[in-house]
Amino acid sequence: MKEILIILMSVILVDNFVLSKFLGICPFLGVSKKLNSAVGMSFAVTFVMIMATAVTYPIYRHLLKPFKLEYLQTIVFILVIAALVQLVEISLKKYVPILHRSLGIYLPLITTNCAVLGAVLLNIKEEYTYIQSIFNAMGAGIGFLLAMVLFSGIRQRIEHNPIPIAFKGVPSILMAASIVALSFMGFGGIIENIFN
Repeated sequence: MKEILIILMSVILVDNFVLSKFLGICPFLGVSKKLNSAVGMSFAVTFVMIMATAVTYPIYRHLLKPFKLEYLQTIVFILVIAALVQLVEISLKKYVPILHRSLGIYLPLITTNCAVLGAVLLNIKEEYTYIQSIFNAMGAGIGFLLAMVLFSGIRQRIEHNPIPIAFKGVPSILMAASIVALSFMGFGGIIENIFN
């Protein structure tokens, strides 16, 4: 149980995919303008991360590795992720059309979202068990949600406050993202001290 808590807390706060590893930056910068879109995208990414981990882990352990086909892992993982994204897109289009329209082009781009692929590849690299892999993917999704919600609030503040012309738009957004990323670095020592 302690190992699972360490995995969860570290991937949410310390090794946050967006703010530490800089994976998934495209939706982070593109969909974080509105809170509803940011939360919707985060739930979609979290669902795809967990399901992709649940499907790719056994494929890797029971098919690719025993038959020495590890070199195909990236292709196989991307195909699984693409199928899951199609499932999410069809479901959102049918049941939540407003969210589907607000996510726009960023929803199908989950297929190529390096955070999703990074989660499944990291599970293999770290040699996590199946349960640890699921919790790592869930933590990565929660960390993605946390980063998206925080940054959405910051972007709304930026838009409603006077900013010098030279910093309007992309420069202010990138500066805010870097400050948020720096603030998450402080969690490294806290997590170490809590669980040691």
